[in-house]
Amino acid sequence: MKYYILLIIALVAFSSCKEYENSAEPSSVTYLPLIEIQGEPEIDLECNVGGYIDEGAVATEGGTSIELTTSVIGVYFEGTAVNIPDLYHITYSAENVDGIPGAETRSVTWPACNSDLVTGIEGMYTAAVFRTATSGATVDYSDAEHGPYWVVDLGGGQYGFSCVIGQFYEYGSDYGYGPAYAGTGFVVTANDISTNDFTITATNGVGAFGRDIEVTDFTVDSSAGTISWTATWSAGYEFDVVLTQN
Repeated sequence: MKYYILLIIALVAFSSCKEYENSAEPSSVTYLPLIEIQGEPEIDLECNVGGYIDEGAVATEGGTSIELTTSVIGVYFEGTAVNIPDLYHITYSAENVDGIPGAETRSVTWPACNSDLVTGIEGMYTAAVFRTATSGATVDYSDAEHGPYWVVDLGGGQYGFSCVIGQFYEYGSDYGYGPAYAGTGFVVTANDISTNDFTITATNGVGAFGRDIEVTDFTVDSSAGTISWTATWSAGYEFDVVLTQN
């Protein structure tokens, strides 16, 4: 009897060990993607450069090169290549064999050259804004210097502005929401600068807030070095904006 009991215990123990060994998962090692930016991670260009050639980046996995993807986004004018003055973010990304991603970003700042506000209005400015509301608080940033602010020559007499409300929500001390809340898409056609004859051809609302914007009283004062206008936002606010050329 003892012999049979011992034999049964031995078989159960052997079966349990075999089952445990068969269910074990093999271990493996994964190497995270390593991305090394070539050159400086922050680039400041001169306003009169003819263009920009990026030095790129190198992506490796455990010391072995892997495929690298590069994307370019212009913050204010939505370019996918560094071809006009703007603030650009160049992102280098890669995935390892297990699909784990990695990314690094370079910023490139390309300022616009200042014009004379007679033959052109492009340049770098600071913005002062006074906001009134149909209901709610009035906010006075008329003494503030929000910037940098871009006015870019798009060709054909058209000029792109980095924010239709003077970067009020982007830089304002009560807000500071960043570029996602800039009112981009503000484009002005200069019919005759000397007589302040301009056409407003496009606006995208106010960043992530959206909604319609109407621009009136657009005026260039070459002697003062300023551009001013009023932006009426359908959310119930009016912004009086004054740009002063740097």
